[in-house]
Amino acid sequence: MQTLDSVQNATPAGALASPAVARNTRPILDVLKAHLPAEGRILEIASGSGEHAVAFARALPRTTWTPSDPSEQARASIAAWAAEAKLPNLNPPLALDAADPDAWPPLEVQVIVCVNMIHISPWSATEGLMTGAGRVLPDPGGLLVLYGPFREADVPLAPSNAAFDDSLKARDPAWGLRDSEAVLAEARKHGLHLTRRVEMPANNLMLLFRKVG
Repeated sequence: MQTLDSVQNATPAGALASPAVARNTRPILDVLKAHLPAEGRILEIASGSGEHAVAFARALPRTTWTPSDPSEQARASIAAWAAEAKLPNLNPPLALDAADPDAWPPLEVQVIVCVNMIHISPWSATEGLMTGAGRVLPDPGGLLVLYGPFREADVPLAPSNAAFDDSLKARDPAWGLRDSEAVLAEARKHGLHLTRRVEMPANNLMLLFRKVG
């Protein structure tokens, strides 16, 4: 599964940097701080370069943050950023593919966070994410947090998102912005129910789901 979008070489050695991270870290953190437990274990799916993992673990020092990614290149980048940060609450990255929930290692977490994966992966990754989250998150109250652009019924698609969608599909026909209702329906199959929709900068959304039943 693809997890690394536009990245470039960066310091520390072996790390990658994503321009999107600099733009969206603070707005995402504001939502996480408002809704995550003060203490708890958090799994990040499709961590990509690892910059988010470091920023989130640093800003939420009473949580334990576990990044993951199926890409060896991404995990090397995560490890490089983590080595520089030296955060006691940031675990080594797991080799975990959202699209293959049957291969997920045993996990005990209260929260799963997934940033900018849904649209840069085939639909099977979303199905796998919901399956895995439904199995792993505690019932009741486990939290799944999604961030990214979505299509919404009765909401005009922003021109920038329409152009982005076209560019994604040109790169891979299996990619593209997902209809939010399809994502919500897939989540409900696994006991995950939308509890909050937060509008974010640059026509993105954060969707928060709670495990119930």
